[in-house]
Amino acid sequence: MTEVVKGMELSRKLVAEFVGTALLLIGVVGSGIMAERLSPTDVGLQLLQNAAATAGVLYAIILMFGPASGAHFNPAVTVADWVLGDFPGRRIAPYVAAQVAGAVVGTVLANLMFDLGAVDWSTKDRSAGHLWLGEVIATAGLVALIFSLVRTGRLRFVAGAVAAYIGGAYYFTSSTSFANPAVTVGRMFSDTFTGIQPSSAPLFIVMQGTGLVAGVLLIRLVYPTPQATGGGSPSSEAPEEAG
Repeated sequence: MTEVVKGMELSRKLVAEFVGTALLLIGVVGSGIMAERLSPTDVGLQLLQNAAATAGVLYAIILMFGPASGAHFNPAVTVADWVLGDFPGRRIAPYVAAQVAGAVVGTVLANLMFDLGAVDWSTKDRSAGHLWLGEVIATAGLVALIFSLVRTGRLRFVAGAVAAYIGGAYYFTSSTSFANPAVTVGRMFSDTFTGIQPSSAPLFIVMQGTGLVAGVLLIRLVYPTPQATGGGSPSSEAPEEAG
C-alpha cells in the first residue's frame, strides 16, 4: 500500500511538472508569435511583449503548481535541488522527462493556436560565443536566486523573484535568457520569434549546465547551510512554497 501511495504521489508531481512546463512554453512561444504579428517592424517592442508575458506566466504557474511539485519546470532547477536541497536523486529522470515532454507539447499547442504547423523546426541560428556566455550567466543567476531564497527561508518570494529575474534577463543577457534545457528543446519546434535552430540547441544546453554548476558553487560559498529561519527545498509541499 505504501508503494502505491508513493507512486500516486510521484504521478501527481509529474503531472504538475508536465502541465506547468507546457503552460510556460505556451506563454513563451505564443506571446512571441503574437508580438511578431502585433509589432511586425519593431523588434524591441516584440521583445518587451514577449518578456512581459513570460514573466506573468511564470509568476502564475509557480503559484499554481508550487505546492504540488515544487514548480521546477526546468531540469537545471531539479538538479540543483538534488545537490543543494533534499530532492531524491531517483526522481531526477522522471522530472526531466515530464519537463521536456511538457515543453514540446506546449510549443506544439502554441503553434496550432496561431494556425501554424504543429511542428515547424526553427531556422533561427543562435550559435555564437557571446550568446553562450549569456546562457551561463542567465542560468547561474537563476539557480543562485532560487536557492538563496530557499536557504534563507524566504520561499514565499520565489514566484515574484523568478518572474522578475527572467523578465529582466530577457534584456540584460545577449541570449534573452533561455536558462532552461527543457525550454531550449521545446523552442526548436517553432520557427518563430522565440525559436532556436536544432543545431544551436546542444551548446545552449551545455552552457546552461555550466551555469548550473556556477550557481551551485556560489550558493555553497555564500549560504553553505540552510539558515535557522527554515531552508528546505522547492520540492517541499507547503501552501506558500514554490520553486
